Amino acid sequence: MPVKKISLLGSTGSIGVNTLDVVSANPEKFAVVAISAGRNVALLIEQAKKFKPEAVAIWDESQYPELKSALEGLDIVVLSGNEGVKKIASWSSAVQTVSAIVGAAGLEPTLAAIKAGKNIALANKECLVMAGELFMDAIAHAGVTLIPVDSEHSAIFQALFNGQTQTIQPTLTKEYLQEISHITLTASGGPFVGWTREKLQHVSQSQALAHPNWSMGRKITIDSATLMNKGLEVIEAYYLFGIPADQIKVVIHPESIIHSMVSFKDGSVVAQLGVPDMRTPIAVAMSWPKRVETCVATLDLVKIGKLNFFPAPDEEDFPCLHLAFKALTTGKSAPATLNAANEVAVEAFLENKIEFLDIPRLIEWTMEKTALVKPASVTDVMKIDREARELAANWISRKHKKE
Repeated sequence: MPVKKISLLGSTGSIGVNTLDVVSANPEKFAVVAISAGRNVALLIEQAKKFKPEAVAIWDESQYPELKSALEGLDIVVLSGNEGVKKIASWSSAVQTVSAIVGAAGLEPTLAAIKAGKNIALANKECLVMAGELFMDAIAHAGVTLIPVDSEHSAIFQALFNGQTQTIQPTLTKEYLQEISHITLTASGGPFVGWTREKLQHVSQSQALAHPNWSMGRKITIDSATLMNKGLEVIEAYYLFGIPADQIKVVIHPESIIHSMVSFKDGSVVAQLGVPDMRTPIAVAMSWPKRVETCVATLDLVKIGKLNFFPAPDEEDFPCLHLAFKALTTGKSAPATLNAANEVAVEAFLENKIEFLDIPRLIEWTMEKTALVKPASVTDVMKIDREARELAANWISRKHKKE
């Protein structure tokens, strides 16, 4: 089996670092030929010197001179800006692109990779939230493989397709979909399981960033605390698997051992279990339909002792999950607006501009003030995204003037 050549978008983030760990554990199976990062030029330089890719790119153009100078004398093409990142995404020698850029910034590079015929390992859920139909149409038109990296969607993917070891591009037939009762996405609940709205009024940044199970980037960690991360995953599951919204369930599972489940009409439930470590779903996406080493700890259910499950919290305490379901059922531009407003809100919270409970307030207000349109192109999607961000920023400005 030849070494699979990988392009990695977002190499300095949590998913990117874990992807490189999987590559390091399997040098005879994977090689990283192109990597990109947003602003962490120091770590990008370190990664480039260790993995010696054919090309690197830094999105922040102001850091290009430092990157270029540090890699002087090495046989590495050095790029920058959004165009540079798109070139990394579609790098000629790569056969698969791991899309691990966080947020809306990952959409255009991932679409560039698809257009170039690269198979996709998708960790950027915003691609499907913002442009689900357009994105899946692009996948179908290019005839490339799309395998999810999110642990929940990887679990559903494995539950549905694990027996199809000879299938490179699994698909759900209409007949198979009719056999499914529903899918269940598990949520750790973040650091605030069982908290009431009254208690959530006094949440600090450090509390919201203290995830009990997963080590993730700041944005995703806040999304987990608000349960917006699970809401975005509901939308992602809808587009990935073609499961209707009313057949997608969410339960709180604090231990994060069962990553998600598929319930069939005959009463069978197929679940995927594992310790909370992103290297497992990354390895699945990179090696499918085979399995590879990851150095992930073996699951010991006897040591764990018991697994707990609770219903998803109500709309009063955690509105973000319900706002995501509303955006999905509303359709058209609503999911893209939801995502844009959430990104602005989370950034504002991390900059101490708004309170924790302002996050859902800002998202709901932005959704109410935005006209519903059906995007016909990526240009339309980016316009919706930009206008929603402007509205959300205005909400924050008015809030500060009142104070």
